[in-house]
Amino acid sequence: MGEQAPSMALPKAATAPQGKVSAKKPKAAKQESRLAMVRRARRINRELAETYPYAHPELDFRNPFELLVATVLSAQTTDLRVNQTTPALFAAYPTPEDMAAAVPEDLEELIRPTGFFRMKAKSLLGLSQALRDGHGGEVPGRLEDLVKLPGVGRKTANVVLGNAFGVPGITVDTHFGRLVRRWKWTEQQDPEKVEAEICAIFPKSEWTMLSHRVVFHGRRICHARRPACGACPIAPLCPAYGEGETDPEKAKKLLKYEKGGRPGQRLSPPPDYPGLPAPPLGAVAAQESQEP
Repeated sequence: MGEQAPSMALPKAATAPQGKVSAKKPKAAKQESRLAMVRRARRINRELAETYPYAHPELDFRNPFELLVATVLSAQTTDLRVNQTTPALFAAYPTPEDMAAAVPEDLEELIRPTGFFRMKAKSLLGLSQALRDGHGGEVPGRLEDLVKLPGVGRKTANVVLGNAFGVPGITVDTHFGRLVRRWKWTEQQDPEKVEAEICAIFPKSEWTMLSHRVVFHGRRICHARRPACGACPIAPLCPAYGEGETDPEKAKKLLKYEKGGRPGQRLSPPPDYPGLPAPPLGAVAAQESQEP
């Protein structure tokens, strides 16, 4: 998109560092009890809900099959790149039956922009054939059935269940894992163990939206290398405060996507999304500098 992005509203902390966000690093806590950690974790979730009331899955999809395919394609690439690739893909193969009958080389060419296209094409062909032959062309709504599909692991299954079927689940991607460890909710590295420990902290009804909020925060403010601590709404609750930029004005410049006044990842974002739609594939404004 050639037009300049309009100025977007920044988080409360970015424009007014007083109040919730302290300019000083919180005092080092003594050994935190399990109860205190759970209370702090739930407070963080409430703050994130206020900061990102529009949190949502950042993959474009219109049905469970499209979400399943898009999630498989999202491995080792950005949601933006997937969203720029899937319109042509789903125009060519709108159903599992269509994709199951695809010529592998044609499918590979369509998904080439997402990287690892040969491996991903093999997974898409396999899962489409499994849906056609074993599930009547429908995506199953049970975890145990989804994880048996080629290329579908527990993370992908939870994405589909939570967002296409309304079945609560925690999705442990790169952002989620590093933030919950940064916040001392868990010390686990294995995604399934992380999932189990976080599920024990929150009521089941919160699991899916918690996943979205944490990922949104990781992509927009709490970056891996330079967290925008001075623009963070949960700074007083964060044991890692000070690892990133604490100066409010400098921190504002680190904000990404709608928090930084730039387009999001979805070409077709939800109606309540406060930012700009992402550009289509090949557009000059493609966000190559945004974090995955």
